[in-house]
Amino acid sequence: MMPSLYSSSRVLPRYALWPLLCLLLVLGGCATGPSGAPSGQVQTGKASYYADRFHGRTTASGERFDRNAMTAAHRQLPFGTRVKVTNLSNQRSVTVRINDRGPFTRGRIVDLSPRAADRLGMLRSGTAPVRLEVMR
Repeated sequence: MMPSLYSSSRVLPRYALWPLLCLLLVLGGCATGPSGAPSGQVQTGKASYYADRFHGRTTASGERFDRNAMTAAHRQLPFGTRVKVTNLSNQRSVTVRINDRGPFTRGRIVDLSPRAADRLGMLRSGTAPVRLEVMR
């Protein structure tokens, strides 16, 4: 007699589906793109900028850091998110793309590329009070 596929002796143990469940949770968490940040979201705080020694190094998004690009690092916004950064000291604004994680200094909300910092007029001071507005 042939054994039944639905025999009670062939029931999977309870823990057998855990790897599949964990894989689905990980893949679901990695699926967020630029749409993960609501357009119009606003933050205020202090900005700083990357030192030149980081030029050419790999960012958290996998691309190489270019000091001449209009990019920035943020702790939570999805990679690829476009953000309008306004220097509250002089009202200059730039639009940057998030491509890295950071800053890792307490009290700062964004790290800018040197080019973006120059356009905001904050190279000499090193930091500036800013407002971030998510564009898309």
